[in-house]
Amino acid sequence: MLLSVMNAKTTLIAGLTALSIAAVPAAPALAWGDKEKGFAAGVATAVIVDELLKNNRKAKLYDQGYGQGYEPRPTYREPTYREPTYREPVRTVSVYDTPAARAFQSYSLRERKAIQRNLRAWGYYRGGIDGSFGPGTYNAITAYARDEGQSLRSTSAAYGVYDGLLF
Repeated sequence: MLLSVMNAKTTLIAGLTALSIAAVPAAPALAWGDKEKGFAAGVATAVIVDELLKNNRKAKLYDQGYGQGYEPRPTYREPTYREPTYREPVRTVSVYDTPAARAFQSYSLRERKAIQRNLRAWGYYRGGIDGSFGPGTYNAITAYARDEGQSLRSTSAAYGVYDGLLF
């Protein structure tokens, strides 16, 4: 069935091409110059060649088995074997295990809320002022410390950053 549709389409394209070629001499001689005629011929040629190429691709796919309801048979490839690699498991560090978190939790609830309030006032913190340490507080304090040129690698350094925010 697909082959008959392709033949009908090819016949239709051939007919339209013949009609367009026959219509060109019927146009008034002075209406189109040489450049316009050349442009129209180029466009018609491009359309015809494109359709012929599409039909050729479709015919090749049809011959290979596509479009007939089944796929072509797969080819056999020799399996390759690799030696398994074993890696040391990566230790992930939670924000709650950092020196910044340990130092933050040692402050009173009122002081923790004040730290969050000051971070929000300076544009580093966007979360709620609840006095609890989480990813939002961690990101805010690390950004603040980086901008101030300080480090949070030790608990004493984190105390220095927090005390700078409080006093």
